[in-house]
Amino acid sequence: MAANAGTPIIGRRRHHRRGVMSEINVTPMVDVMLVLLIIFMVSAPLLTVGVPIDLPQSQAKSLDQDKEPLTISINEKGEIYLQNSEIKIEELIPKLQAIAEARGGTDARLYVRGDKKVDYGTMMKVMGRLSAAGFHRVALVTEFEQGS
Repeated sequence: MAANAGTPIIGRRRHHRRGVMSEINVTPMVDVMLVLLIIFMVSAPLLTVGVPIDLPQSQAKSLDQDKEPLTISINEKGEIYLQNSEIKIEELIPKLQAIAEARGGTDARLYVRGDKKVDYGTMMKVMGRLSAAGFHRVALVTEFEQGS
């Protein structure tokens, strides 16, 4: 009996509870935010082009943009689109003038996108109407020419 008196009894120890942790673990939140950032970075360029057009290539440099541009697209069938919605050529100028007045006048730059196979006469008809309506800052959109 005397031999057991000096050894501690392990089973009867009291377990102390830990105090409440007052720190916030932000690692899962950072992980979620990084995943969302990557998703938006990948999907954002896909949202800018609404009308599928096979653009011609050019050596011209790109223009600086300060706000969302007004885009007129003409596909190979000759259909005309203002931004992403199809529009008849007779309705193009009145709608453009209304948008231009809301944006601050006809000094806004217009971007004209035409498919490689679009009829030259259709392109010139649209460009002529734009010029006659007072839109003189018209830019033709092309792809940058690869190679030389």
